[in-house]
Amino acid sequence: MFPKPGGKVWYDDQREVHCQIYEGDETIDYAFMGQDPDAADNRWLREAYENKIPIIYFLGIAPGRYQAMLPTFIIGWDAKALKARVAFGMPDQETLAPPESALERRYALRAIKQRLHQASFREAVITAFNGRCALSGLPEPLLLDAAHIVSDTDEKFGQPVVPNGIPLSKIHHAAFDAHLIGIDPDYRLHVSERLLKQKDGPMLDALKGLKGGIIHLPSRAKDNPNRDRLALRFEHFKAVA
Repeated sequence: MFPKPGGKVWYDDQREVHCQIYEGDETIDYAFMGQDPDAADNRWLREAYENKIPIIYFLGIAPGRYQAMLPTFIIGWDAKALKARVAFGMPDQETLAPPESALERRYALRAIKQRLHQASFREAVITAFNGRCALSGLPEPLLLDAAHIVSDTDEKFGQPVVPNGIPLSKIHHAAFDAHLIGIDPDYRLHVSERLLKQKDGPMLDALKGLKGGIIHLPSRAKDNPNRDRLALRFEHFKAVA
């Protein structure tokens, strides 16, 4: 589950499931509906667990948007904790059976992590910035990418979270990745000397005109680009520029 802005968070999994997927080893938790383990929805989870029946897990990728994950299996049901344990299967597996080993569960969870990364990171970043490019203000989400500040190959700082992302139009994304445009920890824009020396048309002039400006920020301060990540990225920009 992924709550809408301002909406009430009914279940712990709305807050925690993304963290569990990115940080977990094999399974995630799914909170029961309400406090009664014998409520109908919770009994259905128990029946799916006892009979090894696959279910469809709708994973929130943005407010009001979900991606179906299947097959998914309930491999644990805890009346006291009011939670079920969820394990993912592989979409191309030959038989609809829960993963038997820890290795299989870890492999499946890694696949889910990749799908979640691709789907949710873009949606969350662009939504946080109200569908606008952080550099130009272009208000067309279909023309925007979610650029990583720190690459996802960096295990410490490269997580696909909103503070590690900036929505950029295609041309701005390319310039950012090529270190032709830099953003310092104070959100100020810098343009490489290589770009400033070139003279060839209005698009180039628009890029050069970014120098000294401030990026457009999200409506919520907690979604602002992380200053430590920007500092790391800006060091790369200075080394190249």
